[in-house]
Formats: sequence, C-alpha cells, structure tokens
Amino acid sequence: MTVGFSGDVAEYYAKFRRGYPPQALDALQTAFALTTDDIVLDLGCGTGQLAVPLASRVGSVIGMDPEPDMLRLARDTAARHDVRNATWVLGADSDVPALSELMGQRSLAMAVIGQALHWMDHGELFRALSPLIRPGGGIAVVANGTPLWLQDDEWSRSLRACLEDYFGTKLEASCGTGASDRLRYGQALEAAGFEGVREIVIEYSDELSFDQLIGGVYSAIPADELPEPDARPAFAERIRQSLPPDQYFTEDVAVSVLVGRLR
Repeated sequence: MTVGFSGDVAEYYAKFRRGYPPQALDALQTAFALTTDDIVLDLGCGTGQLAVPLASRVGSVIGMDPEPDMLRLARDTAARHDVRNATWVLGADSDVPALSELMGQRSLAMAVIGQALHWMDHGELFRALSPLIRPGGGIAVVANGTPLWLQDDEWSRSLRACLEDYFGTKLEASCGTGASDRLRYGQALEAAGFEGVREIVIEYSDELSFDQLIGGVYSAIPADELPEPDARPAFAERIRQSLPPDQYFTEDVAVSVLVGRLR
C-alpha cells in the first residue's frame, strides 16, 4: 500500500477525520469477545482514530501504517489520551507476515482495517492475517461513512461537481464504502476461511461547518495533489461558492462493521 498521505494531509487527517461512535467499538468487542488480555491490530491506522479508543478495551494495540507522519500524529494522540498500551509500527499490508516476530508466541484477537483497505490487496491480506489470529478471533473491516462528495444531498453533489472540475477527473470510487465493495470483502473473508461473516451498521447524522467540510476534503487528497498553502484560500472559496449558502451541512453517516471469525 503506497498512498502519499503525508505532511499537511496527515495534519488535516488528524484534525478533521471523524472518530468512531461507541456503538462501533461495542460491536467489535462483542464480535470477538475482546478482553484486556487481547492484542489487536489496526492496519492502516492513520492518526489513531480507531486504535486510540480501542486501547482501553484490550491488552494492547498495534497501530500499523506506511506513512511516518500518520504514525507521528497517532503517537501524539495516544499521549494526549494517556494511552500507554499502543505500539506504532511502520509498515504496509505486505509487511503483515513479519508481525509474528513482534508478537512472539502470542496471537491477535482481531485485525481491524478501516477505509484504507481499498488501497490494499484484500484477498491476499486476509489470507496472510489468518495464521496470526487466535481461535474465535477474526477480521473486522470498518467503513466510517460514505465520502463527503458521494452523499445523497444537494451540497454533496455540488461538492463533487466542483472537485471533478478542479481536478479534471470523475470521482466515482466509494473508497470501500459501497454495497458492492462490502460484498466483495465479505466473500474474500469467507474464501480465506473466516466464518459467520456479517455486517453491523450504525447510523447517525452529524452537522459539519464549512471549515470541517473543507478540512475533510483536504484529508482525502494525496499529498502530491493537495493545493499549495498559498492556493488553498482560493480553492476553499471556489468550493464555498459552489455549495448552498448554508452555515452547516448535514451528513448522514452509516458506519459499517463487517466481521468474520475463525473457528
């Protein structure tokens, strides 16, 4: 997995990417009967939005990401929350087999992958994770809502049109959040030997200010495509002018927790 979410993009990611509702953490804990003796892996952990709150529910968390800037900010977040049972590892999905050396004789209770999964070879990854996971443990694929520019709302459609015009490309990929993506992931989990594959969905609404919206957009743009700092005010104003004249934008969020367990 090589993406390029470094530098300012990582900073926007830490500040503006939403966290996960407690119900999603409850679903993960219930699905794999997680205890304070367990080790869990958050692969593609970003700046720690999931790894940090998970840490209070388990023995230890391994947060793994290929971007050093993401891990630096994850460490900062963990320190602010006094999380001391997290280990931050530089690595991509192709490095997963090497985790066995880090864990010694112990096994993972859960490997959780967020929307970074769409950058990975998910079939190969699920097979590589299987021997690292204890009986009764498994894999969770978590999608934290549809991208801001693909929602069923006037402001989202306007945002999408503006971004497509600016970048000169169609924005159609759901980043692993679409129904067809979830189906493919579920089938791949079953093919890798995981059982009881099911999806838990948590829905809620949130209101975004324009600053939150534009920050969320910046957090999703690869570093080599992010407008330069002196060009960002004009970029933001271009988006602002394309949107309805609202102070807040209602986002309907559907968090999907797709789980599969080992016998």
